[in-house]
Amino acid sequence: MEKVWYKNYDPGVPHDIELPPKTLPRFLEEAAQQYPRNIAVQFMSGRLTFKELNEEVDSFARVLAALGLEPGTPVALHMPNCPQYVIAFYGTLRAGCIVTPCNPLYVERELVHQLNDSGAQAIVTLSRFYPMVRKIKDKTKLKAVIVTNIKDYLGAPLKLLYTLLKEKKEGDRVKLDPGDYWLRDLLKRHRRHPLPQVEESLDKPACYMYTGGTTGVPKGAVLSHGNILANALQAKAWLSKYDEGKEIMLGVLPFFHSYGMSISMNLALVTKAKLITVPRFQIGEILKLIHKERPTLFPGVPSMYVAINNAPDVHKYDLSSIKVCISGAAPLPVEVQKQFEKITNGGRLREGYGLTETSPVTHCNPIFGENRPGSIGLPFPGTVAKIVDLDDPSKEMPIGERGQLAIKGPQVMQGYLNREDETAAIFHDGFILTGDIAMMDEDGYFYIVDRKKDMVIAGGYNIFPREIEEVLYAHEKIKEVCVAGVPHSYRGETIKAYIVLKDGVTMTEEEVIEYCKANLARYKVPTLVEFRKELPKTMVGKILRRMLVEEELAKLKKEQSS
Repeated sequence: MEKVWYKNYDPGVPHDIELPPKTLPRFLEEAAQQYPRNIAVQFMSGRLTFKELNEEVDSFARVLAALGLEPGTPVALHMPNCPQYVIAFYGTLRAGCIVTPCNPLYVERELVHQLNDSGAQAIVTLSRFYPMVRKIKDKTKLKAVIVTNIKDYLGAPLKLLYTLLKEKKEGDRVKLDPGDYWLRDLLKRHRRHPLPQVEESLDKPACYMYTGGTTGVPKGAVLSHGNILANALQAKAWLSKYDEGKEIMLGVLPFFHSYGMSISMNLALVTKAKLITVPRFQIGEILKLIHKERPTLFPGVPSMYVAINNAPDVHKYDLSSIKVCISGAAPLPVEVQKQFEKITNGGRLREGYGLTETSPVTHCNPIFGENRPGSIGLPFPGTVAKIVDLDDPSKEMPIGERGQLAIKGPQVMQGYLNREDETAAIFHDGFILTGDIAMMDEDGYFYIVDRKKDMVIAGGYNIFPREIEEVLYAHEKIKEVCVAGVPHSYRGETIKAYIVLKDGVTMTEEEVIEYCKANLARYKVPTLVEFRKELPKTMVGKILRRMLVEEELAKLKKEQSS
């Protein structure tokens, strides 16, 4: 296969990457030796240097060994972004155990499913989530429940204020059952115990990363140490220009998601950057944080950049420290990109692409070279991508023609946990089949036309929601939009646009339809428009198109039964 994309790589970006024979915790050891006093993790008023973080990670590895957890044992992390998450993540890997990150917004049923499916024998959870864990632990294989308080790594004055004013209100003041543990006590107790000696291998599983469940029951993607290291090093190579030990990463993407894990947490580690951990995206707090802390790297999702673009007081804040943003998890509208780069005075916002199954990033637009609007960019170093026939993956499609995107590279998962049939179905001839409809141009830039499952067939035409969304995002009154195919008695499916308007503006359904008629072929024009205050999203910020379709199906069912 001719890799035509190489000619458009930024200068200094290698065609391939070499994986050193060491795991991510070894990179932390090196950072602790090279930059012992540099801040590694910042959480509000709390700070941990690389030396301190490495010591805490070692202590956590000792804790797991002392609790009798053998190498290869899954350990669940049930927390938002905080220093404890970082410590437990790298400490679990250092002990030779396997991380299984859990979404802290899961309800009991979802958490039980992941704990049992992964075989987790220990869980690290926040005190505010402990009541749920206490309630369900007898339904799982958990042998150890470790609890931490969000205040544990705050600076002394703020920790005292939190204890006095917020701890009880936030649900962080709890009494543990006999046999459950406080993380701070375990770390103190085992700090001087021998560090477990573990045989390291890049081929061993490091993480059972569960898919978001937006398309069904979540499955565990088995990511090896080599997979997650490769993706961090690929992203580091893609930056090409960075100041080791001086960059500041705004870690607002959830670390329990593969995107936040690799392109926030792990990328910060391999570039030896300061990682500012942010538990949740709140626009007012984010603007203040950027203004004060001057982050240089800000990976995110389109909804975050949309929120910044439309913040009424954004002009009061200096956002010019931002140098590079990689946007993923959803399509990045061109207008959103242009406005954000203007607001940040030249910060480079680039659309990328990936899957949980690929650790996750496989493509990105060049940081300094040509950024093609609407494109997901070029394959990462060491990654091979091709477009195959939708019905016959052994047939490769010509340049410029649509088909299914297939990917091969060092970041591609080993398979789905406990699901041999589904693993076999998603791989073909060494390539993983993404389920995304895409095309490649003559210069090696790839374009996602849409999700195969999101394609709408209305009146005999194949219609791709992304194309309609791009047009609507260009309208000056529209803040966010999602387009979906909904049931229709005559056409089978029809196009519906769900729209969130910018503050202080009004718009009618007719206005939307007329605008679309002027900018789209007639068969692509939405026949239905619904204005909403907000759109349903995942924790990462990805719009849940499936949830909107399910609402329509429920409405139809109710109408038919009445």
